[in-house]
Amino acid sequence: MKSEKPLIVAGFITITTVWGSTWLAIKIGLDSITPVFGVALRFTLAAAILAVILRIRGGRLTFDRTTIPVYALLGIFSFSFPFVLVYWGEQVVSSGLASILFATYPFVVALLSHLLLPGEHLTPFKITGTLIGFAGVVVIFWSDLSSGSGGFAGMAAILLSTVLQGFSLVMVKKKGTQIPPVQMTLGGIVFAVAILWSMAFALEDFSRLRFDAAGVGSIVYLGTMGSVVTFVTYYWLLKRVEALFLSLTALITPILAVLLGALLLNEVLGSRIVMGAALVLLGIVTANGSEFFRKARRRTLHFFAGEASDPDSPRVE
Repeated sequence: MKSEKPLIVAGFITITTVWGSTWLAIKIGLDSITPVFGVALRFTLAAAILAVILRIRGGRLTFDRTTIPVYALLGIFSFSFPFVLVYWGEQVVSSGLASILFATYPFVVALLSHLLLPGEHLTPFKITGTLIGFAGVVVIFWSDLSSGSGGFAGMAAILLSTVLQGFSLVMVKKKGTQIPPVQMTLGGIVFAVAILWSMAFALEDFSRLRFDAAGVGSIVYLGTMGSVVTFVTYYWLLKRVEALFLSLTALITPILAVLLGALLLNEVLGSRIVMGAALVLLGIVTANGSEFFRKARRRTLHFFAGEASDPDSPRVE
């Protein structure tokens, strides 16, 4: 495993950078491509690439009583409606703020896991972190709550997206599926694409579409890097390091998204949003609590000692 150490570091940097930049790519693409049409194109491209990958690896997309419910769950609650909500919300919300709001995702997962998964109960650290993160969201929302501006709807859409995504993750985990990652991702996207194209033709005015460099570039980047490379890299890493190590991306991607939005789109985040963002990120750290720091320290020591994962930690095959 020692020889894979540079690849593990490179993989972590890749998913962190890509996930931090997708918010900016969505924002840029929305100037040319309508929200639902943009999501549909993105995942159609991703499905084509994943199908080729699956074929090269000798796998196939199976449809049976075990796989179809999982595909449908992912298609509805992960790849279709949540992404439409994010794209729609980013029409009125900055890319940096959108990423900060989506950083509440760990809190959603913690709460739903407590309710739906046996043995994964809320701890004092998780409760405290959730309250701190919620306070951060209230701070971010405050002026829009009092003024009733259109930004409230956009922020609410992004927060609803986190709830749907969290529900999808917890339910897939509850089912304990053994479907291979690439196959499961492709199956979910296939279901989502059918939903997305139906929504696009029913709801959107295609005369607004402009296939300029920004729009096409956004779709290509989000379909390849943002939807394929990140999934493949994530599951490759998951076989070599504990998921806890990968959760660090939740602390980094909002910061990167805010910086990119400020540098490339001249997005201005006032003191209220900066304060709220700080509370959200503090809440994420607090929710992980002492276990996070204990395990992170142990992972770091083992990693630099020449081991990619803890000897007693289960491997994900």
